[in-house]
Amino acid sequence: MTNIVLFTAVTYVFFGAFLLYLFSLAFRNERAAKAAALGLALGWIMETIGLVMRTYEFSRQMMEKMPEKAGSFVTSLYYYFPVTNLYESLVFFSWTTVVIYLWIDYRYKARGMGAPVALLACASMAYAALSKSSGSEIEPLVPALQSNWVTIHVITCFLAYAFFAVSFGASIYYIFVARRGDQTDQQKERDVLDGIIYKTVVIGFILLAIGIVTGAAWADYAWGSYWSWDAKETWSLITWLVYAAFLHSRFALGWHGRRSAIFSIIGFGVTLFCYLGVNLVLSGLHSYGSPE
Repeated sequence: MTNIVLFTAVTYVFFGAFLLYLFSLAFRNERAAKAAALGLALGWIMETIGLVMRTYEFSRQMMEKMPEKAGSFVTSLYYYFPVTNLYESLVFFSWTTVVIYLWIDYRYKARGMGAPVALLACASMAYAALSKSSGSEIEPLVPALQSNWVTIHVITCFLAYAFFAVSFGASIYYIFVARRGDQTDQQKERDVLDGIIYKTVVIGFILLAIGIVTGAAWADYAWGSYWSWDAKETWSLITWLVYAAFLHSRFALGWHGRRSAIFSIIGFGVTLFCYLGVNLVLSGLHSYGSPE
């Protein structure tokens, strides 16, 4: 499929952006940082085109195989949203992470944190290409999971993951900057990064809460129960509680700076297990998201 080729090309574009970010950090080259940001933007545009192409391809297949359900491009999203398997979800995770970072880069000019973000985006796309579902057939969700809740649930969850990923990138860069020393300009940069870590966690925390609630509504529609302590449900709750502890430590204990950065890194580790580990290691009602 053409979208698969496009997604593969995006992997290399993101890797190139990562190398440019490393060069800019090593030599403090602002032009390289700007070029890296442009590379990420180019990769994101390519991803966007690929996702649209993939959904359009499904719409075309629907017209051929199920004319009674065929409709507009928007109608097709009801039967097929491009996160139905591990491959597509990795692409979508990369897409959301990059667009959030690009917005933060435009707003705060914190380009140093682009290196870990670009590496995450590249690794996500590379893992997608190497997964068993690489080049997978475009398939709609099974009838039991076709619901209006799916779009809201999936988008809010992946946006939450992406905000946590950007917070992770800011945390890694914060620790890097902190090791340089305590000069005034670096202190200002650390303050900006600390604010980014906090704000992205808050937004991700709210979105994950919405994702859990809409997921419960979707579960009731699909399986007849709002909550069944499925592995994915349980780890989503654990992830939410970890970030609740992050916010509590900030407000009640006054944790800022390095402590918040380390806590954010730990939180993202839990997020990754919730997203990938549960699907690959544990079994449950969400097994349709596995690479099998």
